[in-house]
Amino acid sequence: MSDTHAESVAYVRDTFIPQQEPPVREKGVVKWMRENLFSSVPYTILSLLALWAIWSILSSFLPWLLNGVWNASSLSECRETLDGARGGCFAVLSERWNQLLFGFAYPSEFYWRPTLAFVLLFAAAAPVLVPMLPRKLLIFTLVYPFLAYWLIWGGTIVAPIMGLVGLIVGAVVFQTLSHRGFAIGVLGAVISAIAIWWIGGSLAGGPLSGVMALEQVESAKMGGFMLNMILGTVCVSLSLPFGILLALGRQSKLPIIRVFSVCFIEFIRGVPLITLLFVANVVLAYFLPPGTNFDLILRVIIMITMFASAYIAEVIRGGLAALPRGQYEAADSLGLDYAQAMRLIILPQALKISIPGIVNVAVGLFKDTTLVSIISMFDVIGMIRGPILSSTEWSGVYWELYGFAALMFFVICYGISQYSQWLERRLATDHR
Repeated sequence: MSDTHAESVAYVRDTFIPQQEPPVREKGVVKWMRENLFSSVPYTILSLLALWAIWSILSSFLPWLLNGVWNASSLSECRETLDGARGGCFAVLSERWNQLLFGFAYPSEFYWRPTLAFVLLFAAAAPVLVPMLPRKLLIFTLVYPFLAYWLIWGGTIVAPIMGLVGLIVGAVVFQTLSHRGFAIGVLGAVISAIAIWWIGGSLAGGPLSGVMALEQVESAKMGGFMLNMILGTVCVSLSLPFGILLALGRQSKLPIIRVFSVCFIEFIRGVPLITLLFVANVVLAYFLPPGTNFDLILRVIIMITMFASAYIAEVIRGGLAALPRGQYEAADSLGLDYAQAMRLIILPQALKISIPGIVNVAVGLFKDTTLVSIISMFDVIGMIRGPILSSTEWSGVYWELYGFAALMFFVICYGISQYSQWLERRLATDHR
């Protein structure tokens, strides 16, 4: 039988032919270029035109960048150093970096305070932005806004602490009253938080004014890219919860809340942001009692937050509408009330769907903070257009200054965009 079996097997390979290298056209850079740049005649023409355009831009930009002058006291000195050669006058950045970042009025001996607040921002945002981190770190996230306010503006630490206490008391009141109705819980939380904040302000301006006090810096001295960061961070952080409330209010069964939410959203979305900023700067003062000192930055924050909240509300409303009706019915079948259903089932799914739209609003809002330069606030664009270009030393320097501002905004906005894409992949928002 073994002989018969041996005769039935013609050949059994016990060695393999060594693998051969693939053709040059089917591997590495050549394969990538053939598939992505030169796969057809039209693609080849477009690729060649794009390469020619890139070469034309770089051939002009690189000499200007590499031959740039970084040490000079004026534009005329830069030109003397270049002696007719092509190059940028980057000395304006070396000379005026502090004004571009912090404004011209913020005390230089206190630069460490906003710098420390900026560094701590990453530690505070990490537990919210990275789901893998321990939830206990959210305690610092809760404390950070009040700590940052104390570092940047100064004054006694009593006011920020009482603000934090007011927030905690408001959350407890909401948790206690939410079973009687979502609107009642929100109203009670707001009233209690404002009451605690008002008491804290009275104590900070009176007997406790010297407790752990830093030298106070007026809001009028805020400027540079620091002002853009303050407005962008605060307004984005505030507009998200307000946008959620407006989106839920627009779908509320209570007519008063629904009508108010609809009117607010449609009115704000129909008015340009620059109009709201002029209202904050000029018109709002006519409705305040004589002698009232309502901080301009606070007015601008309120207006920008209102503007962004209306747009975020529409984005979240789209996420709520995309959820199947069965999700709402499942929450009802579990016996959850409205607040529990929204917090545990509906909003987590709706927010995942709404991530691209929310990030789009956040990026647009951060770039729109440059509009405050029109109402005489010296953000980074206001500093360039005002004190720097109006000086005799640097009059005529444009590309270097505006290029620096563009680079700063690009880094922040590109980072936000990349984070949102990473979060979408992690949460798999396209699969529910």
